Amino acid sequence: MESRVNMGRNQQYDAQAKSCIPPGSEWAALRERFLRVRQATEQLAHPLSEEDCALQSMPDASPVKWHLAHTTWFFETFVLERFQVGFAPFDPAFRVLFNSYYNAVGDKHPRPERGLISRPDLSAVFAYRAQVTKAIAQMVSGPLHVEAATLIELGCHHEEQHQELILTDLKHLLSKNPLRPTYQKRWPLTPVGARRAEWIHDPGGLVEIGHAGDGFAFDNESPRHKVWLEPFEIASHPVTHGEYAHFIEDGGYRRPELWLSLGWDWVQLCRAEAPLYWQRFGAHWQTFTLHGMVDVDPNAPVCHVNYFEADAYARWAGARLPTEAEWEHVARSVPNNGNFLESGALHPLALTEEPAAGKPAQMFGDVWEWTASAYLSYPGFRAAPGAVGEYNGKFMCNQFVLRGGSCATPGAHIRASYRNFFPPDARWQFSGIRLARDLPR
Repeated sequence: MESRVNMGRNQQYDAQAKSCIPPGSEWAALRERFLRVRQATEQLAHPLSEEDCALQSMPDASPVKWHLAHTTWFFETFVLERFQVGFAPFDPAFRVLFNSYYNAVGDKHPRPERGLISRPDLSAVFAYRAQVTKAIAQMVSGPLHVEAATLIELGCHHEEQHQELILTDLKHLLSKNPLRPTYQKRWPLTPVGARRAEWIHDPGGLVEIGHAGDGFAFDNESPRHKVWLEPFEIASHPVTHGEYAHFIEDGGYRRPELWLSLGWDWVQLCRAEAPLYWQRFGAHWQTFTLHGMVDVDPNAPVCHVNYFEADAYARWAGARLPTEAEWEHVARSVPNNGNFLESGALHPLALTEEPAAGKPAQMFGDVWEWTASAYLSYPGFRAAPGAVGEYNGKFMCNQFVLRGGSCATPGAHIRASYRNFFPPDARWQFSGIRLARDLPR
């Protein structure tokens, strides 16, 4: 299902203010960021054919063309329609075609049928993008309503989310092509040796989690609140492809005692025997990547596993998944950098440098890490009023939290408090595993 990383608050703007502020340095920075995000999205589509951009491989994924249009629809619907003098839509039909899940906005084209939208063609979608981009840039160049600025900032983060979705959805699409086409060819990436994961002790105690300070954050990251943590240990590295292969060879997918009941039902229904995109060739595994079919790198973090698989592996390893509070508490002790979209790898990388003693590695970038926490609201959470309030709260059911970002996530889009979420059977995203375990009391 489409990741919905959700309606935000930018502390530098007062969204309740009713006045416009003249052009200044903060608006110039917002304009530059907006244009940079819009250009980055279009660059992701440049290597693709028009056919690549139009197809939909499964109901949970969307065509690249739809992502290009929907992110434009967001700015047109929530910003231009409200704040542009003399507003006229690019095409009134787009209001329905490219609405995702905003019931308060009106009707929506069925999600599983987005691949049937052959018209408008790709050139028309780029014309749509150009018109809306120009209008927003002009708006930010003059006196700007502070609520419009808040929505433009939100729209930039929304579009960065869809940059990742473009790549994950495209990867699934290309994997269905028997020619095994490549999006880019940069293989091999980092041929380095294995590093053994170690356990990092944390005494726990009363800690605070959630967004703090200035800067943008989605509203599901707030309010900041206190959480009690019992002493625990967390692995220094994510689980690697090689380690996960041992789980497979030990009969992991054939042992019901390792699986949650719903997880075992999923294994039986899907006849699962390995992560998504893995394929066995004789005695070794290969996997499909945005670089085409390649040998599985045993030292790189495993990815494209769902919550059921992550939980089963943890049980097999004699450990568990960390809670999101444990994960965030530990992540705040390390820099927010890693293998993100900007690196161009588009695949999890083996660790090339030893981490600082007692500090975890690869908590940001490479793979989203499943936590044991259900995706629920924080104490005191209130959804925003109006249509943008649908961006978050209504999805707090039957999903689990992932943390840390991936190799397809823009680096500026992630932080320690960031909460992603998916249903437990989803695995077409770059989702992986980090282990934790309890300490004797």
